[in-house]
Amino acid sequence: MTVKRTERGWPGHYICASHCLFRRNTLLQKDNINIMVSSVGNMSIGPNSEGFEHIGANRIYETMVFVATKQGPYWDADVTRQISLGLAWGIPPENRPYDVDNVANDIHEAHVDEIIKLMENGEIVEYIPEEEKYEED
Repeated sequence: MTVKRTERGWPGHYICASHCLFRRNTLLQKDNINIMVSSVGNMSIGPNSEGFEHIGANRIYETMVFVATKQGPYWDADVTRQISLGLAWGIPPENRPYDVDNVANDIHEAHVDEIIKLMENGEIVEYIPEEEKYEED
């Protein structure tokens, strides 16, 4: 089975994501593996805001990857199960390029491509927390 990719129209992480003009949420699924790549940025808070508010320590855009779990009818991020890929994932304000949304989109796509590669190569397997393993016994 190949990796199923679903682009979704809502933010995947970050409590203030509703204030972000840049939002991407990509769900990747293969067999019993569900991974979500989420990107947010270009946050604007308040009527006098000029945009590009910090969304974390020294960053105005960020991409994060999480194991996705079924929550009601949706697959959403389990923020306790983040996956770090060692790729560029944030854009600091002092290095903001002119086409920052394009750069943020490229960062998101790089994470999606890496997760797809890992899933297709069998390098990401279904993770069951220790406490859930004992509940099944």
